[in-house]
Amino acid sequence: MLYQHICISWCCFSFLQVIVADNYFTGSKDNLKKWIGHPRFELIRHDVTEPLLIEVDQIYHLACPASPIFYKYNPVKTIKTNVIGTLNMLGLAKRVGARILLTSTSEVYGDPLIHPQTESYWGNVNPIGVRSCYDEGKRVAETLMFDYHRQHGIEIRIARIFNTYGPRMNIDDGRVVSNFIAQAIRDDPLTVQAPGTQTRSFCYVSDMVDGLIRLMQGDNTGPINIGNPGEFTMIELAENVKELINPKVEIIMVENTPDDPRQRKPDITKAKDLLGWEPKVKLRDGLPLMEDDFRTRLGVPKNK
Repeated sequence: MLYQHICISWCCFSFLQVIVADNYFTGSKDNLKKWIGHPRFELIRHDVTEPLLIEVDQIYHLACPASPIFYKYNPVKTIKTNVIGTLNMLGLAKRVGARILLTSTSEVYGDPLIHPQTESYWGNVNPIGVRSCYDEGKRVAETLMFDYHRQHGIEIRIARIFNTYGPRMNIDDGRVVSNFIAQAIRDDPLTVQAPGTQTRSFCYVSDMVDGLIRLMQGDNTGPINIGNPGEFTMIELAENVKELINPKVEIIMVENTPDDPRQRKPDITKAKDLLGWEPKVKLRDGLPLMEDDFRTRLGVPKNK
């Protein structure tokens, strides 16, 4: 799954080599089992809050729990990953002369006062709230990236990701798409957090990976929004999941969590103009692909 790994690559004699470092706090070896044993792939159990001494050309710094369940469970670990982990990855980039890409987040915009959100917007974030270990942590990570860029000449790239979804997400991940799909498959009610009118934009994982690669290979430091500008209320998302996956389930309203943003939608003008990128997979096309993966892992056939 996208957010679990620091993916570090190096190029040698025209062959791409990939190293993945993961501490498995939220990740799983099962997500990578098809690559284990491949001659150009290496998997290391490692926590980015500790230095990593290897030789690489490019660093995709994706490490950080992105689900509220995980980052609220251990907020100190989360902010250490964002701050100390980013310092360690920048230290590695400095030592070996590597280009480094940080996956930041739309959470840096907080509960935004402008809509849609452009990269020039500085955000509206609660620095002492229960989400701040994640959103303020990512803001500090962006600061560190630009400070190393200005002071040490490190080649940096920053992507602000908007709600990635797709196969191999944790089934009980705590994020809304995985929650709704798992609930629908299990015949459980879809639990919409009140008021249900809050909006999000959902980007399928293949589109997200394409955007990250284009950003890494391009000439722009960013930050650049990478997300799908299709905007859905939580009730609309639940209704789509119900229609596509299990028309029999109920939709119920539950209490919301603190500091939940009221609206979120990326302005992707820079991604289009500078990267030639825009998403291709619509939400109604991506949800069934995720459903198939969840059904396989839950052992619940489609004709149940």
